[in-house]
This record gives sequence, structure tokens and C-alpha cells, in this order.
Amino acid sequence: MNKLKKKITLAKGKWEELQDNKDPVIYVGAASCGRAAGALELVDEIERYISENKVNARVIQVGCIGPCYLEPLVDIKMPGQPRISYSNVNTKVLGHILKSHLLEGQPFARASIGNFSRETFMDIPPLFEHPMLKPQVRIVLRNCGIIDPEEIDHYLATDGYQGFMNALKMTPEDVIGAVRQAGLRGRGGAGFPTFKKWTVCRNSPGEQKYLICNADEGDPGAFMNRSLIESDPHAVLEGMLIAGYAIGASKGIVYIRAEYPLAIERLKKAIAQMKEYGLLGNNILGSRFSFDIKIKEGAGAFVCGEETALIASIEGKRGMPRSRPPFPAISGLFGCPTIINNVETLGTLPNILRNGAEWYTRFGKEGNRGTKTFSLVGKIRRSGLIEVQLGTTLREIIFDIGGGVQKNFKAIQTGGPSGGCLSEEFLDLPVDYESLASAGSIMGSGGLIVMDEDTCVVDVAKYFLDFTQKESCGKCIPCRVGTKHMVEILERITHGEGNPEDLMTLRNLGDTIKKGALCGLGQTAPNPVLTTLRYFRNEYLEHIKDGRCRAVVCKDLIEYRVIKEKCTGCQSCVRVCPTGAISGPRSEPHNLDPTKCIKCRSCYEICRFDAIAGDAIVIRTAEKRS
Repeated sequence: MNKLKKKITLAKGKWEELQDNKDPVIYVGAASCGRAAGALELVDEIERYISENKVNARVIQVGCIGPCYLEPLVDIKMPGQPRISYSNVNTKVLGHILKSHLLEGQPFARASIGNFSRETFMDIPPLFEHPMLKPQVRIVLRNCGIIDPEEIDHYLATDGYQGFMNALKMTPEDVIGAVRQAGLRGRGGAGFPTFKKWTVCRNSPGEQKYLICNADEGDPGAFMNRSLIESDPHAVLEGMLIAGYAIGASKGIVYIRAEYPLAIERLKKAIAQMKEYGLLGNNILGSRFSFDIKIKEGAGAFVCGEETALIASIEGKRGMPRSRPPFPAISGLFGCPTIINNVETLGTLPNILRNGAEWYTRFGKEGNRGTKTFSLVGKIRRSGLIEVQLGTTLREIIFDIGGGVQKNFKAIQTGGPSGGCLSEEFLDLPVDYESLASAGSIMGSGGLIVMDEDTCVVDVAKYFLDFTQKESCGKCIPCRVGTKHMVEILERITHGEGNPEDLMTLRNLGDTIKKGALCGLGQTAPNPVLTTLRYFRNEYLEHIKDGRCRAVVCKDLIEYRVIKEKCTGCQSCVRVCPTGAISGPRSEPHNLDPTKCIKCRSCYEICRFDAIAGDAIVIRTAEKRS
């Protein structure tokens, strides 16, 4: 342990030197979100610029700080000045930023969103006073977007592995006790108390025990686990060390989907660094604790997020759930006691062991302690990765942090495809495990999808159920047959071929699947349908009785037309129409040929004058039914 302490001292010295830099330091947000927005092109342009202008500057790639809608993000720290953050940077704006900030010594204020100090600097406010960041409580995400995720010294300099070193000074039972006192519940979705699983596993007989990090994040729109690993991999790995020590495991496995290449690359580098620093192997830091970590890449099957299917996949079998008991904590991987913890659960542990259980209980609410990370996406002004205290209301998340929606709010899907679709009446619902369950939804791993008036909830329910139906392993009849039948009914309804009896059939099927499915995937699959039936029944009836889709989404129920009185002839719709269905000279009302229209919705979305209507076929369908 003394060797590691010396390395920590050196790392903190390097970190302080970086903060008190003598030369400019340029940070580029280069997690997947930043890269998708062009961050790597900016890195190349920055290196070219500083080389041509003979500027002695250091370029560091960091992870995701959270507001993905502002990517690419570039920060510049000049000597003696705070770090300034710039958003939505492209190569054109970058030139102005670099010239102004590096060569002229003046921050390019027009493109900046904040500085990393607590005070306003040259009219640039503190970054963490930004409306998306200010209401958050960053515990798990404390290093994300701040440090270089590929540099272990950066992690050590910010008190990394201090939680593990504290754990080694305690007995495993005391570590479990601290986690119990902290009130940590599994962040993978079910919210089961972490200490209970650990206690069962530690007390289960067997010389070999395993710890598995479940990084098989497969929910559409969810990226919390990926972002944490890409931005701060050592936080997750330190959590694995703590958990492994507590349960008596000697082997750890990170099960991560192969579709996360950057996360895998950074995990591999971090594990190699741990071995170099004596944090993996036999008798770690002079203790009696021996532990090693390996990576297992999954093939991307959603069902492998379920722990027994995940175990089967690691064993080389087809990823299919099995009935329980026995639970994995008693008989898991290769028949040995096994704990499967979510990425965020593990990423939370170092903070608890470093700062103490009592400190952690200051956050959240009784029975729901701590914070939770969420991916906030959909029809929201500020999309990205957030972290809030458990008990924060949906209204605070959507409107205070997310900035609200551009059109009228309709619903929010919590818990991913297995979650529920909650209406406006639930905006003041606190986000905790019990409150969401009482509304018919779940916490899930943390995906939040916001919808506005242009969203058809029937279409959304069909989309999510179709996803889970296709991802079903097919082992049990309720899930295999029931979800397929439900999807077929929803397809009929969106085609205008449904009948009122379908709603009762959907409800009965959903209840049967929830009670009879083998695993959590099947048991929660009907949630989107059941909650939309419960809170948006009128929209189902409109599809069935009136042949109307109020959101103008279901193609078989709409036919687009131009409202001549509103059309200004701006030709925006002409430019986006992929089939040439819209024509007409500039400044004159246009025409739309329904025989050429593929109902792609592009003209409807781009028109600023509400001159495109999607209701012509509604009238004919209603007349036919009458």
C-alpha cells in the first residue's frame, strides 16, 4: 500500500501542475456523444493549429460532462485563468476560438457556456450554474468530462482508489455493513438492497465466488452505463474491487456489449494500468485479498441484461434465462456463488467507502438514498446525461433540468422499453422505486424518453413492445406468444382496423404475461401498453372508432395536403420532399400529389406556417364507419 500512496502523491503533484499550468491546456469531450458530433475532427484541427502557430499547448481528451445537446464541447485553460468551456464547436468556430483565446488571450465569449470556477470570469458565468447542471448532484459522475479517462494518475489525483484502500482496513462484514447503512439499492432497475445480495453470497459455501459487472445496456435511448465507463472507467473498476472484497470473490468479469467499442477500449487500458499499479493480482496492496478482472463481450442480445441469461452467455451457452431459485448469489456462474451488479451500482461504491455511509444518506430520501443517473432524451430541449437525487420530481427533471419541450408536453417513458408511459398528471411524481411502481412504471436502468403532442402513444407502445418481442429468447410461452399477439393487435389498431374489444384483449394479455413470464424481460414487456391504455385510452379509441391519429403519425390513418390559405410558397417543403410530391412556384401556394407522397412527414415537420395538414383520410375513414 505504501507504493500506491507514493504513486498517489506523484499523481496529485502532476494534477496540481496541470491545474496551475504554465502552458495552455485544451480539453475535448471525446466520449461517443462528442465523437458522433465531430470531436475527433476538432482534435486534429487543434493539433494542426497549435503546430502551425507554434503554441506550446497540451491537448487532452475527456469524457462526457452531461449536456450532450451542446456537443462537441471544447475547454481551454490558459495560465492563471479558469478553464473556459465552449459548446457546439465546429471547425469554423474553432478557428475563431483558438485565435481569440490562445493567440490574443481573450476568451471567445460568444461561443462559451461557462467557466470551471465558482465566480464569473470576464462576463462568463460558472459552468455549473448552467440551468441543466445547477440542479444536479454529481456523485457517480463527479469526474466525467473533467479528467482524462485513459490516465490513471488523473483518477488517483481526485481521490481515486481511496475507497478501496479504506475497505481493506475494514473486515468484509464491515464493508457490507457500510453499504447497508448507506441504503444503496441496485441501480440496474429492480432496486434490490445491495447489501442483502452480498450477504447471501458471502455466506454461501464455496471456495470460488464471482463478481460480474453488468454493462449490457440495451435499452433504446439509454447510455448512462456507456458514458460512465467511457468517462471514468476506474470508478467502476474500483467498485468491483470493493464488491469483490466484500463478498469474498477472487474473479471479476465485466460483461459488456460489443457495440460499445470505446468503452471496451478504455476498460482494457484501465485494467492494464491497475495491474501495473498493483491493484489487481495476488495479495493486492500487501493484503490477503487477491482479485483479477476480465472482459466478456456480449453479442448485443437485450435478454442478456437479465442476470441468469447473462451468466449463460458467459458460460458459452445461448443467452436464455432460467427459473429461480436457486438465485445466482447461491448458485450462479459455473454453479458458484455469484453477484451481478450494475455499472452504476459499482460506480457508487467508491464514493460511499471514501466519504462514509452517513455522508451518502444525506442525499435522496428515506428508503431511496443517494442519486440516480438518467439519459434524458426525446422531445426535450436539453438532452443528455444527468444525475439527480432520488425523490426529485419528473417536473424538475423535464422542465428545470431538461428545459421543457418545444410543443405541448404529452408523456414520459421511464425505465426504457420495459417501463411505463406516464401522462402529465404524474409530473409531480417523485422519481423513486416505489412511486414509479405505483404508477405502473419502473425505474429501470435510467432511460427517460420525453414525448410531446406530436407523439402517438399507440405507436410508441407498439414500438417498445415490438422491440421486446423481437428480443425475447422464446423460452416461455407467455412472452413468446403473448407479446407477438399483442403486437399484432397494436398493428391492426394503427392501421385503422381495430375494434373496441381489442383493448380488453390487450389488457388481459398484458396481465397474463406479467404474471406468467419466466424473467424480468417478459414480466415487464407489457408495461408500455398497459400504461398507455390506462392513461391515454382516448387515443386508442380515436384510432379505433374515428380512424384518427391526433399526432399525425400512423401512416394508414393520414393523407397529407396543403392548406392553401396558410401556404406562403416558401418552398421549404419542396426542398425536403424526397419524392417530388410537392410542387409550385415560389411565393405561391403549393400543391401536393398524394399518389407520390410516401408519408415521410418531412414536409409536416419543416413547415413553419402550419400549412401542411394530415387529416384528409380521417374524414373518409369516419364516413366509412358511419
